[in-house]
Amino acid sequence: MFYFVDILGTIAFAISGVLVAMNKRMDIFGIIIIAFVTAIGGGTLRDVITGQTPVNWMLDITYTYVIIGASIFAIVLKNKINYLRTSLFLFDTIGIGLYTVVGVEKGIALGLHPILCIALGTVTACFGGVIRDMLCNEIPVIFRREIYATACLLGGVSYFVLSNFLGEQFTFVIAGIIVITVRLLAVKFNIALPNIYKI
Repeated sequence: MFYFVDILGTIAFAISGVLVAMNKRMDIFGIIIIAFVTAIGGGTLRDVITGQTPVNWMLDITYTYVIIGASIFAIVLKNKINYLRTSLFLFDTIGIGLYTVVGVEKGIALGLHPILCIALGTVTACFGGVIRDMLCNEIPVIFRREIYATACLLGGVSYFVLSNFLGEQFTFVIAGIIVITVRLLAVKFNIALPNIYKI
C-alpha cells in the first residue's frame, strides 16, 4: 500500500507540474523537466537529508516511467483537464496529502522522533512544488498565506494521534484525507494564516 500511494502521489504531482509548465507555454522538454522536479523534488530532498542515497526514484525505474506516462497523459488530454486553476489545485492537493503520509512513514522507518517524521512528511509534500514554482518564476505556494504546509503538519500530527487507536493502514489513509480536506476547506472558505503586516 505504501508503494501504491507513493506512485499515486508521483502521478498527481507530475500532472500538476505539467499543468504549470503548459500555463507558462513551455516546450515539451520544459514540460517534462517541470513534471520531474515536481514529482520527485520533495522526495529527493528528503532522501538526501536523511542519507538515503542513491535516492528512492533512482533505485526504481518505475518512477521515471510513471512520470513520463503521466506527463504524456496530461499533454494529450490537455483540453480535458486544462481548467488550469481547478485542475492544478486538485492534483496539487492530492499530491501533498499522499506525500505527507509517505514522508512520515519514511521517518518512522528510520526510527526518527515524531516531530522529525512530521517535518519529513512536510518536506516530501511541499518542496517539489517549491522547486516547480521557483523554476516557473512564481512565488511558491508554501511562502504565501494559503493553508498549505500547515495542512501537511496537521496531517502528520493526526498520523501519530490516530496510530494510538487504529491500525497502520487506516491511519495512513485517514491522515492523508485530513491533509486533503484541510487544504480544500481552507481554499473554499478563504481561510489563511494571519497577515503579520496587519498586526
